[in-house]
Amino acid sequence: MNWQSLAIYLLCSSQICLADNGMVMSMDDGMTLAVGNMLSYLHFTPGDTLWFLGWVPKSSGAMVGTCFALFMLAMIERWIVACRGVMEFHWSQQAIIIASDKLNTVPTRSSPIGFIKHFTPPFIPAHDISRGVMFVAQTLLNYLFMLTIMTFQLGFILSLVVGLGVGETLFGRFGSVTHAH
Repeated sequence: MNWQSLAIYLLCSSQICLADNGMVMSMDDGMTLAVGNMLSYLHFTPGDTLWFLGWVPKSSGAMVGTCFALFMLAMIERWIVACRGVMEFHWSQQAIIIASDKLNTVPTRSSPIGFIKHFTPPFIPAHDISRGVMFVAQTLLNYLFMLTIMTFQLGFILSLVVGLGVGETLFGRFGSVTHAH
């Protein structure tokens, strides 16, 4: 056997070994984890890891507590959206006042100042840092919700959906304040 055929043999055999990584690639069973199985279909079975190894509800009481916590987090996410909507309206009003003060004019509802429609609001640290913090909190919750959905645990999913619906019912009208004026 010459060196070229040996190289081809090694290249082909390495590709075969890399194809399965020594793992059984059957999708019939759940993925075995250190704590339990991750089921890749919708289920009500307790024992799924939620976000970290310390939060694995295995009893029915733990499942109820986890679902309640997810319900409350979903409502908090909708509350953050409402707070952002209210604050955006307040901040835009403040930006108009600051811009008109710089030009020594008074904006009125009957005669809006033309530049107000086409100006970029000034950077106000108290407004913009608060906006960024609220956005980070909202994004973090949304990513945590995505990870929760990926457990395929129907109790978790329904808790999030109902919590988001209740939160939107309670706080949704505040988030649309910016569109009302």
